[in-house]
Amino acid sequence: MAKPKADLLQGTLDLLILKTLELAPMHGWGVTQRIQQRSDSVLQVNQGSLYPALHRLEERGWIRAFWGNSENNRQARYYELTARGRKQLAAEKETWLRLSGAVARIVGT
Repeated sequence: MAKPKADLLQGTLDLLILKTLELAPMHGWGVTQRIQQRSDSVLQVNQGSLYPALHRLEERGWIRAFWGNSENNRQARYYELTARGRKQLAAEKETWLRLSGAVARIVGT
Protein backbone atom coordinates (compact mmCIF):
# COMPACT_ATOMS: atom_id res chain seq x y z
CA MET A 1 0.00 0.00 0.00
CA ALA A 2 1.36 3.42 -0.95
CA LYS A 3 2.19 5.87 1.80
CA PRO A 4 0.01 8.98 1.80
CA LYS A 5 1.70 12.22 0.82
CA ALA A 6 1.85 14.94 3.45
CA ASP A 7 1.37 18.65 2.91
CA LEU A 8 4.03 20.82 4.50
CA LEU A 9 3.04 23.13 7.31
CA GLN A 10 3.59 26.83 6.74
CA GLY A 11 7.25 27.64 7.38
CA THR A 12 8.41 24.02 7.39
CA LEU A 13 9.89 24.18 3.89
CA ASP A 14 12.50 26.75 4.96
CA LEU A 15 13.64 24.45 7.76
CA LEU A 16 13.82 21.45 5.42
CA ILE A 17 15.85 23.36 2.83
CA LEU A 18 18.28 24.72 5.42
CA LYS A 19 18.73 21.26 6.93
CA THR A 20 19.24 19.70 3.50
CA LEU A 21 21.94 22.23 2.63
CA GLU A 22 23.67 21.84 6.00
CA LEU A 23 26.09 19.16 4.82
CA ALA A 24 26.83 20.20 1.25
CA PRO A 25 25.80 22.60 -1.52
CA MET A 26 23.08 21.28 -3.84
CA HIS A 27 21.12 22.34 -6.87
CA GLY A 28 17.35 22.73 -6.62
CA TRP A 29 16.48 19.32 -8.05
CA GLY A 30 18.94 17.72 -5.59
CA VAL A 31 17.22 19.49 -2.68
CA THR A 32 13.81 18.12 -3.71
CA GLN A 33 15.20 14.62 -4.21
CA ARG A 34 17.00 14.65 -0.85
CA ILE A 35 13.86 15.78 1.03
CA GLN A 36 11.81 13.09 -0.68
CA GLN A 37 14.46 10.45 0.02
CA ARG A 38 14.97 11.38 3.70
CA SER A 39 11.19 11.41 4.30
CA ASP A 40 10.70 7.98 2.70
CA SER A 41 8.72 9.72 -0.08
CA VAL A 42 6.16 11.13 2.36
CA LEU A 43 7.23 14.70 1.60
CA GLN A 44 7.48 15.93 -1.96
CA VAL A 45 8.34 19.52 -2.76
CA ASN A 46 7.08 20.85 -6.06
CA GLN A 47 9.11 23.28 -8.14
CA GLY A 48 6.46 25.99 -7.68
CA SER A 49 7.17 25.99 -3.94
CA LEU A 50 10.89 25.23 -3.96
CA TYR A 51 12.27 28.03 -6.10
CA PRO A 52 10.36 30.87 -4.41
CA ALA A 53 11.59 29.47 -1.07
CA LEU A 54 15.20 29.31 -2.31
CA HIS A 55 14.99 32.92 -3.52
CA ARG A 56 13.45 34.02 -0.20
CA LEU A 57 16.22 32.29 1.78
CA GLU A 58 18.84 33.86 -0.48
CA GLU A 59 17.33 37.34 0.02
CA ARG A 60 17.48 36.82 3.79
CA GLY A 61 21.16 35.91 3.55
CA TRP A 62 20.64 32.38 4.85
CA ILE A 63 21.84 30.72 1.65
CA ARG A 64 23.96 31.83 -1.30
CA ALA A 65 23.74 30.67 -4.90
CA PHE A 66 26.48 29.95 -7.43
CA TRP A 67 26.75 28.26 -10.83
CA GLY A 68 28.37 24.86 -11.18
CA ASN A 69 28.26 21.66 -13.21
CA SER A 70 25.68 19.04 -12.26
CA GLU A 71 26.22 15.26 -12.27
CA ASN A 72 25.29 15.14 -15.98
CA ASN A 73 27.75 17.98 -16.74
CA ARG A 74 25.09 20.66 -17.25
CA GLN A 75 25.22 24.13 -15.74
CA ALA A 76 23.07 24.29 -12.61
CA ARG A 77 22.48 26.84 -9.89
CA TYR A 78 23.76 25.46 -6.59
CA TYR A 79 22.81 26.68 -3.14
CA GLU A 80 24.84 26.58 0.05
CA LEU A 81 24.23 27.55 3.65
CA THR A 82 25.81 30.77 4.93
CA ALA A 83 26.98 31.42 8.50
CA ARG A 84 23.71 33.33 9.09
CA GLY A 85 21.86 30.34 7.64
CA ARG A 86 23.53 27.97 10.11
CA LYS A 87 22.40 30.18 13.00
CA GLN A 88 18.89 30.34 11.56
CA LEU A 89 18.84 26.55 11.12
CA ALA A 90 19.68 26.09 14.79
CA ALA A 91 16.88 28.46 15.82
CA GLU A 92 14.34 26.91 13.42
CA LYS A 93 15.27 23.40 14.55
CA GLU A 94 14.82 24.29 18.21
CA THR A 95 11.40 25.82 17.50
CA TRP A 96 10.33 22.82 15.40
CA LEU A 97 11.38 20.30 18.06
CA ARG A 98 9.48 22.22 20.74
CA LEU A 99 6.38 22.56 18.56
CA SER A 100 6.35 18.98 17.28
CA GLY A 101 6.88 17.66 20.82
CA ALA A 102 3.88 19.65 22.03
CA VAL A 103 1.70 18.36 19.18
CA ALA A 104 2.87 14.78 19.86
CA ARG A 105 1.89 15.12 23.53
CA ILE A 106 -1.58 16.31 22.53
CA VAL A 107 -2.25 13.58 19.96
CA GLY A 108 -0.81 10.92 22.26
CA THR A 109 2.01 9.28 20.36
